[in-house]
Amino acid sequence: MRVTTGWQSSDHSIALRRVPIERRDLRDDDIAVRVDYCGVCHSDLHRIRGTLFDEGDLVPGHEFTGTVTAVGAAVDGFAPGDRVAVGTLVDSCGFCPMCLAGQENFCYEGATSTYGGKDRVDGTKTKGGYSREYVLREKFAYRLPDGLDPAAAAPLMCAGITVWEPMRAAGVGPGSRVAVAGLGGLGHLAVKLAAALGAEVTVLSRTPDKAPDARKLGATDLLLTTDDKQLAEARGRFDLILDTISAPHDIPPLLRMAGLDGTVCQLGYPAEIPLRIMDLIYGRKKLTASGTGGRRGPPNCWPSPRNAASPRTSNFYPPPGSRRHSTASTEATSATASCSTYPTSTKPAPLGAGPASGRVPALPAVWHG
Repeated sequence: MRVTTGWQSSDHSIALRRVPIERRDLRDDDIAVRVDYCGVCHSDLHRIRGTLFDEGDLVPGHEFTGTVTAVGAAVDGFAPGDRVAVGTLVDSCGFCPMCLAGQENFCYEGATSTYGGKDRVDGTKTKGGYSREYVLREKFAYRLPDGLDPAAAAPLMCAGITVWEPMRAAGVGPGSRVAVAGLGGLGHLAVKLAAALGAEVTVLSRTPDKAPDARKLGATDLLLTTDDKQLAEARGRFDLILDTISAPHDIPPLLRMAGLDGTVCQLGYPAEIPLRIMDLIYGRKKLTASGTGGRRGPPNCWPSPRNAASPRTSNFYPPPGSRRHSTASTEATSATASCSTYPTSTKPAPLGAGPASGRVPALPAVWHG
């Protein structure tokens, strides 16, 4: 076994402890990755708190970038020194219809999550990217293109692909009317990516405070959900509403803003929600949900480095075929940074670029050995 350092939550505490953790010796198709940057995701909080079920001790982190340090005997896609990105999944059955379609996140046998999952070979519990080293199968790592900032790319592996997949499924493009409820970790990337696809993007928020940031990210409007007049005027206005709110909230007001055959996609809150079927009948509304993505997805939502400074760029990497830390120690960090590696005081950065101030947070010394 290989021993490295990780940050672990025990007893549902967000006060993570530095602990030694074991990584398996490399199997033939494994690579070892030195973790350089890991995003802080709100789902880390959901899981630490046991929102869905009690998972016990966890080493979180499922959106990270790093450098390959060693490869197994059968690995032919990576070599030591290669820059890579890793997302929320590290294995799946590989044979069910979902896996064959490149949607391993919906694997019929259950995909192996980057942390809190069960290894398909030895049954051990997976431990995430809040660590110095990670070992995984090469097919679940992605080569990070030259010119793409690894700190900015890390959140694309969870937050980015989570909002990207429902937009592509809905056919978002020029002329689409997209609303984004919540401007946190998921929301800010949803605005950037929807704008990059040519959509008209509106942010739904309880206060006007985020209007300047929304427009910098590419939104054309901000609608106050606390203003009854604005809500009434927005009835039937949107083709797709991406609901990234991570706390319990009412869905019917969002459904009323969806147009004929419009869709509300729930992305931020994984627990039960109250709903009447009549809320869907009027206007043939659709309520869907999505979570993370399969292997075909991540490279699709990476911007071309030559256009990485533009939040409206439509130059994305082609689909696979070609091979292509922060720690959640406080409520404030998770609430404001959510799925971002950026400091909370930094102005929004262009898609695929580092923070506008240039201040990419360095990992604690422990993460550098």
